[in-house]
Amino acid sequence: MAIIDFFDRGWDQNASGTAFIMGERSWTYQEAGELTCQIASALLDTEVTSTGHAAVLSPNDPVAWLCVLGIWRAGRAWVPLHPGEPPSTSAGLIRQFDCEALFFHSSMRSEAEELCASVPDLALMICIDSDLDGSYPSLATWIHGRPVTRPAVPYSMDDVVMISPTGGTTGLPKGVMNTHRTLANTCAHLLMAFEYGHAESIVNLAAAPLTHSAGIITLPTTARGGTVVIVPRADPASIVEAIESHRVTDLFLPPTVIYRMLDWVAGRDFDFSSLRYFVHGAAPMSVEKVKRAIEVFGPVMMAAYGQTEAFAGVAFARPDERIRDGIPVSDSRLDSCGRPYPLITVEIRGTDDKAVPRGESGEICVRGDLVMKGYYKQPDKTAETIIDGWLRTGDVGHLDDEGYLYITDRTKDMIITGGFNVYPSEIEQVIWGHPSVGDCAVIGVPDPDWGEKVIAVVELSPGRDVGESELIALVKDALGSVRTPKRIDFVDSLPRSGAGKVLKRSLRDNYWVDVDTRI
Repeated sequence: MAIIDFFDRGWDQNASGTAFIMGERSWTYQEAGELTCQIASALLDTEVTSTGHAAVLSPNDPVAWLCVLGIWRAGRAWVPLHPGEPPSTSAGLIRQFDCEALFFHSSMRSEAEELCASVPDLALMICIDSDLDGSYPSLATWIHGRPVTRPAVPYSMDDVVMISPTGGTTGLPKGVMNTHRTLANTCAHLLMAFEYGHAESIVNLAAAPLTHSAGIITLPTTARGGTVVIVPRADPASIVEAIESHRVTDLFLPPTVIYRMLDWVAGRDFDFSSLRYFVHGAAPMSVEKVKRAIEVFGPVMMAAYGQTEAFAGVAFARPDERIRDGIPVSDSRLDSCGRPYPLITVEIRGTDDKAVPRGESGEICVRGDLVMKGYYKQPDKTAETIIDGWLRTGDVGHLDDEGYLYITDRTKDMIITGGFNVYPSEIEQVIWGHPSVGDCAVIGVPDPDWGEKVIAVVELSPGRDVGESELIALVKDALGSVRTPKRIDFVDSLPRSGAGKVLKRSLRDNYWVDVDTRI
């Protein structure tokens, strides 16, 4: 099925129901669906080529997401942009991925104009909420008089519908081509993970940027005819208020935002009883903070593992797999990202490219219809990443005897110190466990004797303090001397990508700037 069908299913079943809410404004499925049809019709009649790709640059706004649905309905590919990235980064993506159309919010006019000036092939610019004194056509003007019926657009399941930039944490981003097939499998896995009864009320909270990638997570809700509540930004006060006032049942947030929420709600009472699934993903989460989140939000915490090349849904650890009678099964289970889901196959492979026994670590490899079509205009990079149908994720992990998947680290993050392989994530888990630590990153830095030495860069929780010696002793007691950081560097805030991932490459660059090669 086409990716737009996941919205249309809810439209067909619940036309008068509320599809989206933001602030005091709401959109029924009928209103939202008709708007996407008008956007698609206008796109089909413009000078943008049939292969022209389109992007949306906007803070969280239901109309911004409806523009994405309209792009899909017209048979075009969507290029996700993060509203928090600098214009130069977005301009580079628009050029690299052959965007010809840009929908933008008036609050981001200066960014949009900077993009336009640096991308001559950008043929169409539409402001989604204003005409900006006639400088740009407004969405309302552009679609005026367009039909509100679904255009007949032929498609193949292997047509590209999304070209997503990789995280850029280790270098320049590549363009991941996802198709109707891969995203349909993503949605199928999400529908399996979020189990709801037929008549059960479903209210999804969208706080992460919709026009970056979080919009995909709304599709299981709209496929069921549920309601998506949108908040402008992922700040704790807005999120908590929305959960209480709209009786939110599920939401997704990266760990960094969850940590801020835990600090913000400390010592105060809120009603989180409506929550069924609180999903964390995109980066590892501290086991100690998962425990704290269970105490605060209830037995609803669910881990998800995926990557841009196998979007969002390789494995899920559902709440009922992690918690029994309100109590975590074990620290180990809380550290797992769950069992791989049915529409893909996962193998752990060693350096000889052969599958390793259960319990042994190696590279996580994935095969199936969830895996990307390839990297946009980079067949050489595609051939390096997908070999004989298997996606090399670059993640190191293992499967236990019950089939639960554990992520040890990224292969590129491994530290080689004195001939020993050290994976930062196990050290980070220990440091995260200290109540004064808000977040941390463990990296290898140059050392004349060891080649690399382990250090930890720590961001403290607001109003908290801890000394270097205390954290070093904590790790040494837990993991031994080889894995113990030789130094703790304290910073006000760690560098993060727009998606909230800590940019370890940026951290390392500060220490390796005068070193020609890594030993």
